[in-house]
Amino acid sequence: MTALLKQRFLELEQQLTEVENSTITVKDPFTGDIETTLPAELILNWRVKARSLIERACGKQSSHLAMYLEAEEMYSFDSYINQLKRMKAVFLAAKEDFEGGYLNSMRNLVQAELFTSELEQAEELLKTGYATAAAVITGVVLETNLRDLCTTHELEHGSLNKMNDDLAKAGAYNASQKKRITALAAIRNNAAHGKPEEFTAADVRGMIDDVERFLASTLQ
Repeated sequence: MTALLKQRFLELEQQLTEVENSTITVKDPFTGDIETTLPAELILNWRVKARSLIERACGKQSSHLAMYLEAEEMYSFDSYINQLKRMKAVFLAAKEDFEGGYLNSMRNLVQAELFTSELEQAEELLKTGYATAAAVITGVVLETNLRDLCTTHELEHGSLNKMNDDLAKAGAYNASQKKRITALAAIRNNAAHGKPEEFTAADVRGMIDDVERFLASTLQ
């Protein structure tokens, strides 16, 4: 997905240059003056595709998309050339941040806060004797993180064990980490299928600690 988005940014940047070079001259119906402008249909075609890309790459709640939508607005005595200049500035900023990995860093911060909250919940459940529920929640955190890693490494999502195998093959982490995740997956699967006799509270305690360490090494 990351590679596809990068390719799309490149394609739309090239299309933007083509639009900029498509200037035409028209006669102002009120003043009779001859002025230079751009074909409205070309700008509309490009801006729809650019908006869609920014939404996918940066997120629906991102400041990039908000500023792009603002840049699209036409004002009194505005021109298509000025509108395109505004949209271009936001588009190129989004492209630079995406390609530089800064958007991933911001998403990781948000993800880390969410995961911390969920692991704290698992901690409390374990303390109060609900080891099975704690294992399920910790397993969800682990699986979500593996999904994110698969996206980063352009791998398909699948079962926890399949993603673990694929990520190890892709060099996302070493064989020792893969082996530990396999063990964590077993605890999670037993908890999810109502088999508490297959693990202990100490196993879940270790599971939470291991997932915390794994997150610390991947969410950077």
